[in-house]
Amino acid sequence: MPYNLNLPETFNAADYFIDRNIREGRGDKLAVLCEERSLTYRQLQEGVNRFGNALKSLDVRMEERVALLLLDTEVYPQAFFGAIKIGAVPICLNTMNRPQDFQFYLNDSRARVLVVDALLLDQIEPIRRNLQFLKHVIVANGSAPAGDLSLAELCAPQPTELETAPTCRDDACFWLYSSGSTGSPKGTVHLQHDMVYSAKTYGAKVLDIKENDVFFSAAKLFFAYGLGNGIYFPFCVGATAVYLPLRPTPANVYETVRRHRPTLFFGVPTLYGQMLEEEGSMNGVRLCVSAGEALPAAYIHRWKARFQLDILDGIGSTEMAHIFISNRPGEIVAGSSGRVVPGYEARIVDENMHDLPAGEIGTLLVKGDSATALYWNKHEKTRQTIMGHWINTGDKYVCDENGYFHCAGRSDDMLKVGGIWVSPNEVESCLIGHPAILECAVIGAPDEDNLIKPMAFVVLNSQHQPSPEMENELKEYVKTTLAMYKYPRWIRFIDELPKTATGKIKRFELRTMIQKEELQHVA
Repeated sequence: MPYNLNLPETFNAADYFIDRNIREGRGDKLAVLCEERSLTYRQLQEGVNRFGNALKSLDVRMEERVALLLLDTEVYPQAFFGAIKIGAVPICLNTMNRPQDFQFYLNDSRARVLVVDALLLDQIEPIRRNLQFLKHVIVANGSAPAGDLSLAELCAPQPTELETAPTCRDDACFWLYSSGSTGSPKGTVHLQHDMVYSAKTYGAKVLDIKENDVFFSAAKLFFAYGLGNGIYFPFCVGATAVYLPLRPTPANVYETVRRHRPTLFFGVPTLYGQMLEEEGSMNGVRLCVSAGEALPAAYIHRWKARFQLDILDGIGSTEMAHIFISNRPGEIVAGSSGRVVPGYEARIVDENMHDLPAGEIGTLLVKGDSATALYWNKHEKTRQTIMGHWINTGDKYVCDENGYFHCAGRSDDMLKVGGIWVSPNEVESCLIGHPAILECAVIGAPDEDNLIKPMAFVVLNSQHQPSPEMENELKEYVKTTLAMYKYPRWIRFIDELPKTATGKIKRFELRTMIQKEELQHVA
């Protein structure tokens, strides 16, 4: 059932997540920890206000877009909420992209202002002359070259008081660009109330977030997942957020946990698998969360055995702001995405949008008040995705009789083998259960009769080496675990799987690799 926020018509998310904490007496409480640096809520508010005033000095107005290309440091929430407080709209850009991607984002959004980390400035230099609307580049966490603005110098003389823009709860608040897995990236527009809705539903009802929690998200702040984990979940309850500007390698993550002792940890399946292969402690953590891709059941069991900690797997999306289906503490079904989060609704439908019974694979639709309002300048794509109150996720799922949802992959990832649908995720989860495998991906490939059969790309852990014997062992392992027709007819051993910035496997690259090999063979 929907969750009623009871927000006033005039509402600004920066006032709710930042200023409210001051009004409620948390001014001296730690808001942010980043390496050896820290900010209290009062210092965070002052930084937000200085940044908002700095934008106003550049004549940035309500509803104008401000692009953020920032590493995870204490600058991020100041810039994000500083823009929101004056009624501008921050756009969180993926720091792992390349210059041509940033050219698309900046021209598509028509942002006049870009706030960029000094370490990422070289990604902008090659495309400057191609940016049609950009007027101001503000450099954070370092010196600015001639012609650009230093964030520190720009904000230093600004007042620490700032009037909140009279936005309403349904005004545009922030953008996230979708991954573009089905066409060019799409500017996903979220409203002022969306972050509150996610925090009050998933954050409160599933994670039971509290003021004494310390949040650490290895998933970066520019992701929908990371933005909730590291910014609006902790600030909703006056808790503390831990930021890691470095790459989230197992060593960096374990060191951050040791230094700051978070109580909540958020990662992606790939990272959990890597962390299981290295030494480290999770002391102080009360609960772990995974999203971005289906979490193999084997990881859940191994993590629990090693750390005595649960991992709550769930599914969210850029369009829904955060997680809307999740496992619960004490109610985990390993290998599933869990049950619908209170405040959301979900359906499994066939190609004609008719509801399917439990046990049948179909397309997942979701409904909830954190849903995107639209895709920027993508009218037709908006109509295809937003179906009244429902969002078409494009994911294939099956719901069991107990209400647990099980991922069957993206619509274009499903395989039809011998006339029967096969989920790559099911085969991958089975393979991951073998002690020799670190990670794997399954795609469809044609056999000698041009019929589609499963093919597995496998990364072995450091204790095992590729061999014909290992290939046969893995095939037999799947045959004895799953239905015979689901076993991979071919196994390709590789050193690393291609992944998106969010850690999702790029199966289309694997498919392309096979297609090129077929063409070369024919030639």
